[in-house]
Amino acid sequence: MNKIKLGMVGGGTGAFIGEVHRMASRLDDRYELVAGALSSDADRAAESAAELSIDEKRSYSSYQEMAKKEGKLKNGIDAVAIVTPNHLHAAVAKEFLQAGIHVICDKPLTSNLQDAEELTKLVKDSGLVFAVTYNYSGYPMVRQAKEMIAGGELGNIRIIQLEYSQDWLATNIERDGQKQAAWRTDPSQAGAGGAIGDIGTHAFHLAEFITGLEANSLLADLDSFVTGRSLDDNANILLHYKNGAKGMLWVSQVASGNENGLKIRVYGDKAGLEWSQEDPNYLSFTPLGEPRRQITRSGSGAGPMATAASRIPGGHPEGFIEGFANIYRETADLIDAHRDKRVIESLVPTIEDGLRGIRFIEKAVASNQAGSIWQSLNH
Repeated sequence: MNKIKLGMVGGGTGAFIGEVHRMASRLDDRYELVAGALSSDADRAAESAAELSIDEKRSYSSYQEMAKKEGKLKNGIDAVAIVTPNHLHAAVAKEFLQAGIHVICDKPLTSNLQDAEELTKLVKDSGLVFAVTYNYSGYPMVRQAKEMIAGGELGNIRIIQLEYSQDWLATNIERDGQKQAAWRTDPSQAGAGGAIGDIGTHAFHLAEFITGLEANSLLADLDSFVTGRSLDDNANILLHYKNGAKGMLWVSQVASGNENGLKIRVYGDKAGLEWSQEDPNYLSFTPLGEPRRQITRSGSGAGPMATAASRIPGGHPEGFIEGFANIYRETADLIDAHRDKRVIESLVPTIEDGLRGIRFIEKAVASNQAGSIWQSLNH
């Protein structure tokens, strides 16, 4: 199987998410990073490319130049990973789609709903593969939960409880020049959502992925607790789902003592389940009236979806990078299928998932601005 030739926009030296994408792409040996526009600063872009052993002739000073030249090369890139701040996602993706290149885009999809809708239309018209890296959907026990719910083991879903809590923005570190904080708290780069865009979209997508249910309305109460911060750093959101289920989502980046507390609880009329990202190899399952059961990633109770998403024997930690790598591996399958003119089923988050994430952000902000009233999520 030929390796997929990968390019990257953003993600130069010192960029956290760029290195995560590169590690994920390498884990199953399906990609080869051969080109990049790794920084808007030409010198830094060249230095980053050299560190990654990218040929200097394929290190570009702009994404526009990269898309134009790589799209015409006989051996040009097959796919591009976009790991820039949010406000650049749409423009970068459009350039590469128009050059006939598949796209792997970090979340959230764009910084506003209009760009997301236009990009969705372009992807559909192009027929190209477009993956959005909602990486928590790649965890084995998340797949296990999805399989159990689809199989009816929880019965009719009634309640969905979500939380994603961190504390790294509990103080005004952006004022002191912390780069990751600076762009995430800047509306011109992050878009309308702060914590809800950075981590809330992960939780929103996770609930829909696991349950197979779409939220059709929300009510949001957003806070900016840190003085001088214009975007939300804490949110409490109520969700209504199309089957009548009710959801609650708490998102915070100012919750002192929390590192990366993504958790989900789902309750049906037959059973409930719980999963925590910080203890990812275990899924708690409790049938009504029976003792709580613990399902492990590679042990008792794990089904085929969890097994397919696992790489190493049970008892060994497996989590963030491996879940991310599952998205990359499955995107590689889609790209290979596209090349061979085959259609395959996939769990990779799509452009439509990305669009729903942006609609979630926009409607949460609108709800809050209107005094916390219900907003429809239907198109």
